[in-house]
Amino acid sequence: MEIDNLIFWKDKKVLITGHNGFKGSWLTTWLLSLGANIFGYSLDIEENSLYENLNFEIQNQKNFGSVVNIEGNINEFQNICSFVNEIKPDIVFHLAAQPLVSESYKDPLRTWNTNLIGTLNLLESLKQLSKKCAVVLITTDKVYKNKEWIYGYREIDELGGKDPYSASKAAMELAINSWISSFCGDKNYQTNKLEIASARSGNVIGGGDFSEDRIVPDLVKSIFNKDSLLIRSPNARRPWLHVLEPLSGYLLLAESLYKKQIKAKESSFGNSAYNFGP
Repeated sequence: MEIDNLIFWKDKKVLITGHNGFKGSWLTTWLLSLGANIFGYSLDIEENSLYENLNFEIQNQKNFGSVVNIEGNINEFQNICSFVNEIKPDIVFHLAAQPLVSESYKDPLRTWNTNLIGTLNLLESLKQLSKKCAVVLITTDKVYKNKEWIYGYREIDELGGKDPYSASKAAMELAINSWISSFCGDKNYQTNKLEIASARSGNVIGGGDFSEDRIVPDLVKSIFNKDSLLIRSPNARRPWLHVLEPLSGYLLLAESLYKKQIKAKESSFGNSAYNFGP
């Protein structure tokens, strides 16, 4: 990042939902080094997770930014609403989600509630802000209807999703687009304080990813355990990218939104959604 970007984040109040997950932990680390003050809103921290191993309490003492951990569920509207009202963030990164396709088959209702309704709870809570706020809502590259073609998908391509996870994320994109169109503006029921965009990425790899059904962690585990590795989809091709790559995009997107260098608005997803991938 350029020097201007480093200065921009100093002392910014940043709300990160899902901050103790894989990408959330990396994002928290990066923003701390830039001097931001992090307010994390997530389910309880998992034992032996990347977030726990990073030990942010020590980092808080090193004159970087600071981290405040709040245990909460984005499906509980009153709680997230009170938290937003209390901290009044400058920037929001929404990463809280049910992120596993396999889990979405086992518990589809939780997947839909978390990914769709949880996002709407957050957006509704942000309407009360009387100050400028940039909001980056993280979805996935799985929001597109699978055309089985060799081309990369564009932001304006058709949305879809056969499994509950993909479908819930595609629905999230529709909800975001509708919410921006309906509630961002200068009418009585609208707000002109929010600049909102969604960010689509997937197949992210990097240190500290301990989730299930991840091919790189599974490969490492199989080596350590001297077990055979089961490749679940041997004919599939994935555009892998390191976790710092999409995160750098999220940071630049948030800064651009905050500075109004881009203005998110509903327009067939062209101005409210951004792909981050190779």
